[in-house]
Amino acid sequence: MIPSSDYQSPSLSPISGRDCLTLAEFSPEEIKLILGEAAKLKALRRARVPFQPLRGRTLAMVFQKPSNRTRVSFEVGMYQLGGHALNIKPDEIQMGKRETPSDTGRVLARYIDAIMVRTFDHAELEELADAADVPVINGLSDTHHPCQALADLLTVQENFGTLEGVRIAFVGDGNNVAHSLAIGCALTGAQLTIAHPEGYAPDPEVVELAASLGAAPKLTTDPEEAVSGAQAVYTDVWASMGQESEAEERKKRFLPYQVNGELMSLTADDAIFLHCLPAHRGEEVTPEVIDGSQSRVLDQAENRLHAQKALLYLLLS
Repeated sequence: MIPSSDYQSPSLSPISGRDCLTLAEFSPEEIKLILGEAAKLKALRRARVPFQPLRGRTLAMVFQKPSNRTRVSFEVGMYQLGGHALNIKPDEIQMGKRETPSDTGRVLARYIDAIMVRTFDHAELEELADAADVPVINGLSDTHHPCQALADLLTVQENFGTLEGVRIAFVGDGNNVAHSLAIGCALTGAQLTIAHPEGYAPDPEVVELAASLGAAPKLTTDPEEAVSGAQAVYTDVWASMGQESEAEERKKRFLPYQVNGELMSLTADDAIFLHCLPAHRGEEVTPEVIDGSQSRVLDQAENRLHAQKALLYLLLS
């Protein structure tokens, strides 16, 4: 179907005014709606058809943790939708130091239409969201990364035409990326297995939450078991921002979990490779995999833009 400038979603979005902190705020039908809107907005962008329903709307981007992809994708996304994004740096806002997260949320809500926060402590994000009377989006916290999961799910759906029953293997640390992927898979019917070293499993509370939403991820310490027959293999850096002091110890513990050609040979014939980036080639993944024909990491990075545009549009409609 040729994209049209007449494209409109329902006049009243079912998730209008809501927060997006974990993805668990949404039903399976609402996640399907977000992904569907993302696909439509991507098609419009590819066809160079302007669509600017958020003219005059503003997004505050609060960064306690710096980021390339998060800032650019949100700022460009808001611009493409006709709105404006304001970048607030850590030394400018000092949330939790100069003022409480709740005061930050209340004050910002008097100026703008939505808030995106990229921070360390998820509890601070929740405090801000509870106080603000505008939508709050989690751009990343130490516990959850919902916008990344939306991009991941969109990428898998593009490749296989569906998410229901698709087998995904996450290999490495049971971190915030794994947490949000687990919730997203539970809501969409994808089958997730997480292979992790002893002591680096996902948070049990997140596993229980995923179970309550649809299905808990299967957990294993055997990466070969996890990727056997998988249609998508996903990994992330072994030490995330804030874990620099653990980096050398983690390298030793995670070396058997490197995604390389030998591990990928155990997957389904049409398997794809995913990584949220930035990547450390030669550590969690080898160059032959991340730069090979199975890699979809650039599609995945681009899909942050489209998934977040859909989220912004639906939350502010």
